[in-house]
Amino acid sequence: MLNLIFSRKLIPLVCGFGLGVLGLAAQAETTSSDLQPKTLLNSNTDTAKGEWVGTKAPDFRLQDQNQQWHSLKDYQGKWLVLYFYPLDDSPGCTEEARQFRDLYPTYVKQNITVLGVSLNDVSSHKAFADKLGLPFPLLADTQHDLAKSFKVLRGFGPLSYSKRETFLIDPQGVIVYHYASVNTESHAGQVLKDIAKLSSK
Repeated sequence: MLNLIFSRKLIPLVCGFGLGVLGLAAQAETTSSDLQPKTLLNSNTDTAKGEWVGTKAPDFRLQDQNQQWHSLKDYQGKWLVLYFYPLDDSPGCTEEARQFRDLYPTYVKQNITVLGVSLNDVSSHKAFADKLGLPFPLLADTQHDLAKSFKVLRGFGPLSYSKRETFLIDPQGVIVYHYASVNTESHAGQVLKDIAKLSSK
């Protein structure tokens, strides 16, 4: 009986701690800035994680919040913004999603697709998307395959999350911009400006 009582008290504490740690991780990602993206526009920054720039994007097949499947080949001929974020409904991830939501009509007009990705499941994405009225897909990378492919998987012990990074993929499926750090309040607008620069070359 003592073990049962102990377990009932301990499990919520452990779960609460886990969510708290992930929340802190998500909040920490919020304070970053996108001052030094890895990009074809500035070849002297194509070091370290700049290994991505100029390479074919890894393929994927994941469900979104509406249980619709998405793969890289679905977006051939379009610009694709693939943005990873740590946790649904955390402050920084909420702000970043709102920015993409508010600018989404501009993205659509320019034939640019936005896909958000985190390790949360479909039901979590559904609640998050409905709460914010998000018009774009949120992919559920529950097996961590896509996060591993893009080397953004992070964790604390058994708790895992995807680092806040964005990959801009051109209509040929090539990564042309890698934002290794992101300012959640200005990122969506910055991506549009960068696509405009790339398109004018």
